[in-house]
Amino acid sequence: MSLSRESVLQVLATIDVPGGGNLVSRDLVRALSLDGGIVRFVVEVANAAEAQALEPARSRAETALRSLPGVVSVQVVLTAPAGKAAPPNLKIGQHPTPQQGGPQPVSGVDRILAIASGKGGVGKSTVSSNLAVALARQGRRVGLLDADIYGPSQARMMGVTKRPASPDGQTILPPVAHGVVMMSMGLMLKENEAVVWRGPMIMGALQQLLTQVDWGKLDVLIVDLPPGTGDIQLTLCQRTKLTGAIVVSTPQDVALLDALKALDMFRKLNTPVLGLIENMSTFICPNCGHEEHIFGHGGVRAEAAKLGLPFLGELPLSLDVRLAGDSGIPAAAGEGPTAEAYARIAAGLIAGGMA
Repeated sequence: MSLSRESVLQVLATIDVPGGGNLVSRDLVRALSLDGGIVRFVVEVANAAEAQALEPARSRAETALRSLPGVVSVQVVLTAPAGKAAPPNLKIGQHPTPQQGGPQPVSGVDRILAIASGKGGVGKSTVSSNLAVALARQGRRVGLLDADIYGPSQARMMGVTKRPASPDGQTILPPVAHGVVMMSMGLMLKENEAVVWRGPMIMGALQQLLTQVDWGKLDVLIVDLPPGTGDIQLTLCQRTKLTGAIVVSTPQDVALLDALKALDMFRKLNTPVLGLIENMSTFICPNCGHEEHIFGHGGVRAEAAKLGLPFLGELPLSLDVRLAGDSGIPAAAGEGPTAEAYARIAAGLIAGGMA
């Protein structure tokens, strides 16, 4: 059987789904495309609960399709649109409300991991989205909050475009993609619309995204922080009961200088640092296989050892990661060395009781 749209649909018709029927008979398959042996499609369901229930079927579909002759890789997006009707007048961006009693947990969420960096450009958001997907692929119930209010990117990286629904103008129903419940300020804005707010409105927006989103029951919520040590970091650490923070850096000295400032911030805010990740650690030439350390190598591991902090792992510099992020299908959702690197870090977090 040659690889074709029909042969892919025949395989998908064998994947049963909860409630009866299969992916094809229930009309759940969208945007099916075949590109040089790469099979891509979207499994679209009505709501977040259905999306979580369909995650095993999505995984079975990936496995079954990889056995088809001519298939190089399979990329599946599992998403729950937030509703077709215009939402009530839900306003994001207001002054935070008073909170008594110190940092508070988020309802239904067992653990909250803040992913931070001292400076921009080290791949923190890429690490956040891929780590969330890697944890979901290992059976965890995962949420992803894009807390970079000024520069949100997770909607693009996770392949989500529709505005979340709000049945009452207060509760936000988040979409699901790649088995991850996610929310980003980017979903609340028009394309290319800037957020021009002062600190109090930023802090209020973060509070809304944490407390008004219906996260459901999660094992872990990944919070993608903006770079630096500003209002968002202060608000999150002072108002939310965090499991801890993970700091991402590239190996070179300039990046590590700023990473140390992020570590010092968490120390002053009494937030545990769970470990460090070295991103863009190694580049393997796709043509000749030569290994090059463009930004140096081992600097983060050495700094972690000096500070007595866990070193959680190295991640490669790869063109595939950039292409995957731009296409809305994180590299961790596929196969290969990058996905394996994220899977190792996710497994380590789970084994250590951090996720």
